[in-house]
Parts: sequence; C-alpha cells; structure tokens
Amino acid sequence: MTTALSLTVAVIGGAIAYFLWARAAIAEGGNALWFIAGLPVAFLAIPFLASALWFTLSWFFRAPQPPQARLSLRALPRRFAREVLAIAGSVPRMIAYRWLMRDPPAARAEAPVLLLHGLMCNAGVWHPLKRHLAARGIGPLYALSYGPPLASIEFFADQAAAKIDAILAATGGRQVTVVAHSMGGLVARAYVRRWGGAKVRLVITIGTPHRGSMLAHVFPGRSLAQMRPRNPWLTELGTSAVESPPPIVSLWSWHDSMVAPQTSSELAQAENVALVGIAHNALLSDPEVFRRVAAELERAARA
Repeated sequence: MTTALSLTVAVIGGAIAYFLWARAAIAEGGNALWFIAGLPVAFLAIPFLASALWFTLSWFFRAPQPPQARLSLRALPRRFAREVLAIAGSVPRMIAYRWLMRDPPAARAEAPVLLLHGLMCNAGVWHPLKRHLAARGIGPLYALSYGPPLASIEFFADQAAAKIDAILAATGGRQVTVVAHSMGGLVARAYVRRWGGAKVRLVITIGTPHRGSMLAHVFPGRSLAQMRPRNPWLTELGTSAVESPPPIVSLWSWHDSMVAPQTSSELAQAENVALVGIAHNALLSDPEVFRRVAAELERAARA
C-alpha cells in the first residue's frame, strides 16, 4: 500500500504542477500544443533520469563480458528505451495493483505459483507476466506485496511464509513454485533458509543479486544494506545449510542495469541461464523471459 500511495501522490502532484506551469505559460502567450505534446515527455523524465544513472553505474561496475555477450553501440539506445518504458509502464500497474493482482478464488490446485517482487515495488509489476502465464493455462497465480519498502529482507521472508501457508490452505496443494524478481529472489532464499524447502517445489529468480550489487551502496535502507556485496547477512545466506532445498533457476542478464557486477546473479547451487541485451526492469516485460519462466513452470508442474 505504501508504494501505491506514494506513486499516486507523486503522479497527481506532478500532474498538478505541470498543469499550473503550463497554464501560466499559455496565459503569457505560449502555444498550448507544445504543452500537450510535452506531457508524455514530462511523465518519462524521471524514468529517463533514473535509468541514465543506473546505466552509468552498472557500466562502471560491470562484469567482464564474453565475446558473445557484447553488444554494439547501436543497440544501446534500444536497450535504454526499453528500460525507460518498462519503468514508466510499471507505475500505473503498481498504483492499480489491488485490482490487477487479485488472488484467485480458493480451489483445489496442485501447482500454485507465488510471485515475489523486488525493491521499492509491489505486486503490480507482475501483471504482464501474469497475463502471459494465465494465457498458457499456468496457475493459479498469486502475488505478495510486502513491506514496508526498506525493511529487513528477513521481515519480508516472514510475510512470504504467511502467504505460502495461505496459498496451500486455499488450494490444498503440498508445494508452491516461487517466481521472484530482483530482491524477491533473496526473500525466497531467506524463507527457505528459515523454514526449509518442504513447501517449495522450485524457485525461479529473475535478475536477483545473489551475491549483491554495488548499486545498493547508493541508497539507504536495511534491505539495501543487506544487498551490498560482502554484507554479513548476504554472506551467511550463501553459506547456511538448508534442509531439503528446492531447485533454483536463476535467469539473469549480462546487461542488467541494477545488478552490478552482473555475474553476481549467478548462484553456485542454481541452474544459471544468462540472457543478453535486457536491462533490469525490462526483464519483467521481455518475451524471452516470459517463455523461459513458462517453460520452467510447466516442467515443474509435470515433475
């Protein structure tokens, strides 16, 4: 709720400020058409500036790339534009997450799926993937919006535990499959470390900084501190013994714009699948990611 409310206030406040500025400028002889045309530009300004910062930092702390992962300079504008649009598109989805990501009615199911979002987001970011999976008959699909945004990842894992128990009670299933983006993958692993893997069939992480990200140094917050490379919590997460751990598939991109170095998304005990040319938030709207997630979920349901 905190994320949706904050975004709603920001969007409404920004729209009011833009309208007042435009009205004053038009009253002084400005052309109204320019301000109408400039409205989408104004809406994209913050995603543009944020992406520019993240692209710069992720390039500075980038992992050495093999030849097959290198992109031409001409590919950069397209990758950057996809990331800007992905961030901008997630804003209305996060505002409307309560309507877009409702839990399905309670009904018996053997292969329920839980979606765990990343930092400073809510379940609304999953709507494009939810539509894709539902169209393929995969589900039932559940999502968790945890918070407050900058709390400890362990606190989020507690919320994930309650959600998993609720899903199993609603479906009568024995296990859930978890699909997690970014920090959500660490939430899933923190859950498994504490409660074991008996209730989890498979964990699929997408762009998760399993070994931390240098960009976590840029922002404050408990969860950010836990995602910094060599943080004691993160180190312990990677070395703790887990009872009956579920298999993990880590989908990650050589061109992730928020996980840097990008290879920190590789996990020793996981099946690591490297992708090319996809930035961090664009992973949540990428057709190749959708296909791979769907294939893993279908394979897990048959197991």
